[in-house]
This record gives sequence, C-alpha cells and structure tokens, in this order.
Amino acid sequence: MPIAIRLLVRLLPLAERGEVSQDLAAEFAARRSIDGALRAQLWLWTQLLRSLAALTARSWMRATTGFEPRANAMNPGGPIMERWLLDARYAVRRLRTRPLYTAVAVLTLAIGAGGLAAISGIVRTLLVDPLPFPHADALVQFWRPGDWRAREVTALRNEWSGFTGVAAYRPGDVTLERDGQPARLVPGISASSELFDVLGVPPLMGRGFERGEDLPGAAPVAVVSYGLWRDLGADPHLVGSTIALDGVPRTVVGVMPKSFWFPDPTVDVWTTDTITATGGVGFYALVGRMAPGRRIENMAPAIDHITTLLRSRFTYTKQWDITENATLSSLRDPIVRPMKPALLATLVGMGVILLIACANVGALVLGQIESRSTELAVRTALGADRSRVATQIVIELLVLGIVAAVLSVAVASAAMPVLRGALPLGAWRDRATVDGTVLVACGVVTVLAALVIALLPILALCRGDVRDALSGARTNGVVARRGELQSAMIVGEVALTVLLACVAGLLVRSVANLYDVRPGIETDGVAVLDVATPSGTAPADRLAMMRTVLAEIAALPGVEHAAVTQRLPLRGPGWSMGLRLPNAPADAPSPKFRIVSKDYFATMGIPLERGRTFASTDRATDSVVAIVVNESLVKLYFPNVDPIGQTMLGGFGKSERIVGVVGNAAEASLTDPMPPARYYLDEQTSFVPSGESIAIRATRPTDVARLLGDARRIIARAAPSMAIQQATTMARVLDVAVGPARDVMRLLSLLTAVALTLGVIGIYGVISQFVARRRRDWGIRVALGLSPARVARLIVRRGTSLVGVGVIVGLVAALLSARVMQSFMFGVSSHDPVTFAGAASLLLLAGVAASAIPALRAARVDPVTVLREQ
Repeated sequence: MPIAIRLLVRLLPLAERGEVSQDLAAEFAARRSIDGALRAQLWLWTQLLRSLAALTARSWMRATTGFEPRANAMNPGGPIMERWLLDARYAVRRLRTRPLYTAVAVLTLAIGAGGLAAISGIVRTLLVDPLPFPHADALVQFWRPGDWRAREVTALRNEWSGFTGVAAYRPGDVTLERDGQPARLVPGISASSELFDVLGVPPLMGRGFERGEDLPGAAPVAVVSYGLWRDLGADPHLVGSTIALDGVPRTVVGVMPKSFWFPDPTVDVWTTDTITATGGVGFYALVGRMAPGRRIENMAPAIDHITTLLRSRFTYTKQWDITENATLSSLRDPIVRPMKPALLATLVGMGVILLIACANVGALVLGQIESRSTELAVRTALGADRSRVATQIVIELLVLGIVAAVLSVAVASAAMPVLRGALPLGAWRDRATVDGTVLVACGVVTVLAALVIALLPILALCRGDVRDALSGARTNGVVARRGELQSAMIVGEVALTVLLACVAGLLVRSVANLYDVRPGIETDGVAVLDVATPSGTAPADRLAMMRTVLAEIAALPGVEHAAVTQRLPLRGPGWSMGLRLPNAPADAPSPKFRIVSKDYFATMGIPLERGRTFASTDRATDSVVAIVVNESLVKLYFPNVDPIGQTMLGGFGKSERIVGVVGNAAEASLTDPMPPARYYLDEQTSFVPSGESIAIRATRPTDVARLLGDARRIIARAAPSMAIQQATTMARVLDVAVGPARDVMRLLSLLTAVALTLGVIGIYGVISQFVARRRRDWGIRVALGLSPARVARLIVRRGTSLVGVGVIVGLVAALLSARVMQSFMFGVSSHDPVTFAGAASLLLLAGVAASAIPALRAARVDPVTVLREQ
C-alpha cells in the first residue's frame, strides 16, 4: 500500500480505516493504469494534504470536548496529537487551580529569559554582528590613535608595504548654518582622501573623496550621512550643491548608505583635511586595509618597515615617540573595548538570573509533583506508564513555558531601554534595539528553559519504582532523593546569588571610593553648555561673541558666576604645552594648559592658594601675559622658589608671568594624579578655540535646569552662529568621569536584588515542602514530647545549613571570578573581606527569614489532627 494511504488512514478512527483504505487503493490503482504511476502518486499526495486541515481540526475538537466513543478510537489511548491536546487541557485546568504557583513560575522564567534575551540582543549587535564594511577583518587601526601628525602621514603615504591603503582621520565636528535656522553642531570627521577607498563602501549617491582633495588649494568637499541627508530634506539634488560647514562653503559630493557609520554612528559628515609635509599638528588616527592574504599576526615586517622609516626621518622625545610599542588591532577592538567588560558582566549576570530562575521553578515543580503523589499513584494503577506520566509533566511545563515566553517578550522589550540607558554604550546607544530576532530568541529560550526544568522531576520519578515513588512512600528512599535534588538546586541558587552579591558589593565600594576622590572643584549647582563657533570665524570675532553671551548669562537671575574654558576638568588630558625653563626637570611632563575667562576659578570652585587670579587690569595689549598655575606645577618646577612673579618665555609668542597659584583640579581623569597645569586669560591669547564650554554657577542648585534653558535662548538670540553641542551639569560630568563602574554597579545591584528575591522564594518553597512531607513526623515527635520550639529550631537549622553550603560555594566562586572585574575596581581588593562577609551575612539572614515561616507553621502542628488524618 502506498505510504500516503498508510499516513492518511492513521488519522482516521478505527471503524473507518478499512473502508477508506480500500476505496483509496482502488482509486489509486485505476488512476495508475490510466494516467501512470507518477500522476497517480501526485493525486494521492494531494488528497492527503487536502485532508490534513480537516482531520487536524476534528482531532482538536475531540480533544477539547474529551468525548471519545470506543467506535471512534484512533488507537488504544488515543492518537498522539489528541493525547497531547487532552494533556494540555488538563495542565491548563491544574494551573488555574494553583494561581500562586503558576504566577511565581511564569514570572520567574519570564524575568530570567527576558532579561537574558535583552542583553544578548545588545551584545549581538555590538560584539557579534559584522561591521558595515566589506572584508572588515582586513581593516586595522594603527597604534597611538590621536598622536599621528600630518607630516608623518605625508612621509608614509607611498610607503605602506603590506597594505592596499591607509587613511588618516581626526575629530572634525562642524557647525551647520542654514538660512532662518540657528546653527547646529554636526559630529564629523576630517580625513585624508583615501578614507572611503580604504573602508571599501561606495556612497549611496555621488562619490567619495578623490586623490588630491586633501592637498592645499583643493576645493573643499564633504560627504554626508544618510541621516543628515534626510534632515536636510532628502533632496536628491543635494549632491553637487553647497552647504556652509564651519562657515566654509563645501560641495557635497556624496551621501553614504543608511547602514554606514565610521568611526561611530554619531558621525554625520566627513570632510577632507589639508595634509601637508610641514604639518606638525597631531590628533590623527590611522586606519588601514591589509593586502589580500595578510593577517594581523604576520604584519610584523610591515610594522618594522614603518617604524624604521619614521626613526630615519623624524626625531622624537620619549613622551611622543610613536615608534615605540607599535602594534595593529582589528577595527572592532577599539570600538568595543570600553564597553566590552560591562556588556559581558551584564550578560553573565543575566545568565546567572536565568539559572537561578530555572533552579527555583525546578524546585517548585518537584514540590508540586510530590503533592500530587496520590493522584499520580491512582493514574499509575489504572494503567499509566512512566512515559504517560512524563508526557503530562512535560506538557504542563511546556504550557508554563509558552505563557512565560509571551510574558518574557514584554520583559525583553521593557528591559532593553533600561539596559540601553544604564550601560556605558556611548555613541552606540541608539544601535541597541529590540528586533524580531531578539524577541523570537527570547520566546525560544523561555520554552527551552521550561523543557530543561521538566527533566528534573522526570529523572526523579525514574530513579526508582514509580508506583512506590508516586504514592509517597518514605521507605525506599525515592522521596528522600527528590528532596536531595531540591536541596542541591537551592544550594546552587544561593551560590549564584552570593556570587552576584559579592561582585556587586565590590563595585559599590569601588564607586563609593571614586566619589570620595576630591576632584578639586565644586560640582554641585554648576550648569554646563558645550558650544562651538564656525572655524572660519576670526579669533577676535569669536572672543567678542563669547563676551556678549557671557555678559547676558551672568545677568540672569539666579546666576552667581559664569565663565568659559576650552576644556572642563574631568574630561581627559586635553592639550598640553612644554614649559620653557632652564632648570626644568628633563623628564618632567608637559603641563596642561587651559584658556579661561576671568571668573573661571570662582565658577568652578577652585581655591586660590597664593597671589591673585585674573583681573580686569589684565589686558590683551600687555607685553607680558598673566598666567595662573596650580600646586602640582609649583611642586614640580618651583620646589624651592616663590613662583609668584616668575617670568618665562611663553607658548603664544609673549613672555608669561605667574600671578597666582590655585589648588589642583582633576584636569585629566578622575583617578589620574593631579597634573601640572597653567591657565591663560582668553583675552590675552592669540588663539581662541572653536569649541568651548560655558560654566554657570547657580545661587541655588535647583535653578540649574532653568538656567540651562535661559542660556540656550540667549545663545540663539545673541550668537545665532554658535552651535550648542551639549547641555549638562558638572554633577553629570562627574558621573561620566566615574566611568562604567557606576553603570555596571547599578545593573548588578539590581540583578542581585532580583536574585535575592528569587532565592528567598526558593528557600521558602523547599522548606515548606520539607515541612509538608514530614508533617506526620512532626506530629509524632510533638506527641512524644518534643517541644514546638525545638521543632522550629530543627527546621530553621535545615534551611540555614542549605544556605550555609550555598554561601561557601558562592564565596569560592566569587574569589575565582572577581579578578575579571578588576578593571572596574578602584581602591578595593578583588577579595575584599568586608564585601564578602557582608554578602554572606545578607544571604544567611535571608535564609533564616525564609525558613522561619514554615518552621513556625510546623511548630503549631496539632499531633491529634495529624494522627487522625493518617
């Protein structure tokens, strides 16, 4: 008989199979004799496919009604699908009668799987998905990004052995001016003409840079991102037109594809820089494409060739020698390096939560199976075998998993913006989104977790005689082994919670230590506006524009001081310039320099130690400019001399006289040693940077938000060509300076709280089930004279012993894994005893509290009632 007929009749009731199979066989034989075997087979399979929907619907209706006449029986016990549907109906009924158990299991699984899916989506996007460049594995970044100079780029232009091309680029944010609109700051890159050829991505419209467009005298051109093209009206004729960037008319020669970014997704415009053989300014980074067949591991000869050529043509000081420690890294490495530890730590934390959730639900399921021992014993006596009982357990967990999967999708969707805002993703924050793949994976993970949990009770049931085990017999040890399995899961759950608590505790202490660092400034009540003016604006005009803005801001109600600086403290090293002194130490670092306005020190709360700060008597026409230095510079350069009045050759073409000494401020990073620094008055320097920061000290910290809004309006009215890059506060600047440890600490603390809650629920459930299993034993012991207080102590001791074992295992795991988080720690050891003792104490207290409630319930057992029930 053809296989199609055999499959079809298996879906029919027994009473109909013979007749239908004979009719089909006769029709098939007739068609084969007339139309041939192939057409007959095609007809037969068509009949099978057409019948599937109707037969499936029929089985569904039979299963939902539960009516099974003997004449319609598919086979003894019903067909597989019908049995499954009946089991699903039964599982739903049982879950509806146990709402607390169902809610706890569903929520636990949904939280674990949803959180893991959300962080997995972020990790996949940033660490796994391919970069938007063809053959991205051939793209490399050169060492010391930001230290290469134009003359080095020019010298090496035709010497890139082992590379098909190398491009230089540096930050090049520009102001965009359009008629009738305030200027806006556009994140940009200024690069050499080879950039798009090296990256290998053709523009969506127009072209990239051409050779020679980065040489002196070349026409200024720009390539814009897809997003900026849309912001400019999505005009298809934008290519070939001119837009004003930094006050310079530039021809738009291309629009990049929507998926393209470089070096990060915030960049919206790429312009050609002017690169000459005499250019001594640094700030360039180099990106190169290796020749076909080359790998980073075998690029040592090419690197040696480059460094040898640089040494032969240039002379370097020790601090600026770019020929030292020459290495290449894949293009992805510098992108993900700052965020990778935080992402992986959160991913591991979410994985731990899912494991805890599975252990918790597994312990609950084992308890439920124990409570159903009488029912399952009856079913076994009526003919249900192990596979039938196992199928029911699997389907019940599958129903739980499906419901949890639906809820976990909502959890993942809600967790994604929380994670995106909490993790230190920086420019990549908008790239972390929830997509269909993440949501499908979320549901699949939840269902798989439920199926894995189903293995636990099945294994427990199969380890002994099923009838005795399901009847709850204590003598054969099966129930005891099931209790041991529950206990083992609780131990593992507590251990994982202790691990999370220890790591979170270490980060909490580290972040507290970071906030205890005195940055030398007062961050409360200070508003900050980062602004930029077109680079083509004359320095005198830029200075006059800033003076007007500062005067109007200072006149606002609630403003105590207002000042401007070309770089705020806590935002990295910034610019430095050597100090020309005959007795300067040979290995002394170049002092940082800051160009500030008169009220800068009062605005930032930097104390004056000696001398004076800048005054209205300091003018641009002075032949000797006044400078203020910090204590670190005095200690390094004037250890035994009064610095006030000392005069030296300056870096802006005039002599400099020290008029005051101020306290040290964190002019680099928060945890770096206080660097030597000198401060120039902006009116006395010939250089006025295009990007500056306005600081506003409010008389009341609560006025900061209002002052930011008022300052925005002043800038839009008084200086329409001045673009606002960012509006923030110095308190937020300090938060950013603390670094990713702060964000990871918050996330892991939240995960620890979730894990602790799940752990308490798990301990309570297991101890409650332990009490319920031995209810007769407690009644007998009380009847024989054991005091209720002793009963309570025995139960609490059992719960505490489980927690104690879990705590020990967790502490060992924390000792082994805490070193992984060393990069986030500051001022605390990876095996800090205070943190570990605190985490252990917290879990022990939680275990005692979770055990106390069932212990009190057992202590109130009435032995007469219990013995009568038995």
